[in-house]
Amino acid sequence: MPHRKVIRSWLLPISERNTALALLLVAVDLVLFALAIGATVWIANPWLKTGFGLIAGFIIGRLFILGHDACHQSYTVHRRLNVWLGRLVFLPSLTPFSLWHTGHNVVHHGYTNLKGFDFVWQPHSLEEFRALPVWRRALERIYRSGWAPWLYYFVDMWWKRMYFPSRRQMPTRRREFVADGILVTCAALIWIAALTWAAYATEQSVWLTLCAGFVVPFLFWNAMIGFVVYVHHTHTGVAWYQNKTEWAAAQPFVSTTVHLQFNYRIGALLHHIMEHTAHHVDMGVPLYRLKQAQALLEKKLPGRIVIQKFSWRWYFDTARRCKLYDFDRLCWTDFSGKATSESLTTPSQTTATI
Repeated sequence: MPHRKVIRSWLLPISERNTALALLLVAVDLVLFALAIGATVWIANPWLKTGFGLIAGFIIGRLFILGHDACHQSYTVHRRLNVWLGRLVFLPSLTPFSLWHTGHNVVHHGYTNLKGFDFVWQPHSLEEFRALPVWRRALERIYRSGWAPWLYYFVDMWWKRMYFPSRRQMPTRRREFVADGILVTCAALIWIAALTWAAYATEQSVWLTLCAGFVVPFLFWNAMIGFVVYVHHTHTGVAWYQNKTEWAAAQPFVSTTVHLQFNYRIGALLHHIMEHTAHHVDMGVPLYRLKQAQALLEKKLPGRIVIQKFSWRWYFDTARRCKLYDFDRLCWTDFSGKATSESLTTPSQTTATI
């Protein structure tokens, strides 16, 4: 495997940022979001209201992906503009910009799939799982059932780590953390107040309007992001590490990331965030260049990148097999400790383990 600097040099010619295109993408998605939320108010049919609420949740995900790029400073050529655009498009998902930056840019990208550092969908070992309280073992079974990415993200990511996190979850205390928490709280209150006023103004049920225009979009967004971060780094061909030396030797910026391929241009609808290997190789590649960057990497690194064609059968099979992790053998196991994937341990790593 070439050095990461060499691989990044391949991407430099296609990493140019386009501020005009970036602003256009933000404008389009903000208009779509406003229209979808408006439809949850002006349409009377409860099923159609809910349907537009789901669409609004999907557009929240699109806006978040734009903010994710802005947070990486890969969206426009202007640093200050990136910060304020990021804060703006993070508001519908109620994501505090500074806390996301710390958890994602610093921790997740700095230590992808390294146990004790990267906390996103970090698997337990059998011993750790058995040591958990009964209620926490039951919750882990729910999280990894394949049906509850929304619950995992809402509880373990957003509530615990981003919405006014405790000192246990975030020992570092900064004014911007509190300020961003207040900002998203104000956004939520304004959103709820606007929907309530609209429901009274149109003589509709306040609770139905709030459910369709706020609760459904927010829950769908949680399911969407929980699913996306799960499939990005959970795969029977992707390893987790607890030894930092082994982790570094495995070239984790390539080996711990999945390129998930979809039909029907769903990848484009997700602003190409599923071309995820290119993003981890170089966070500076803007989302509107990721497809080209991913194709280049797969051409130059044949057989090195995990490429997976998406299907629900594959997804639920992955959820069935990837319950716990054996960090010595580098393989996934079920909740009883039985191996459910091939060991990814190299001969040199086996010797080191012995």
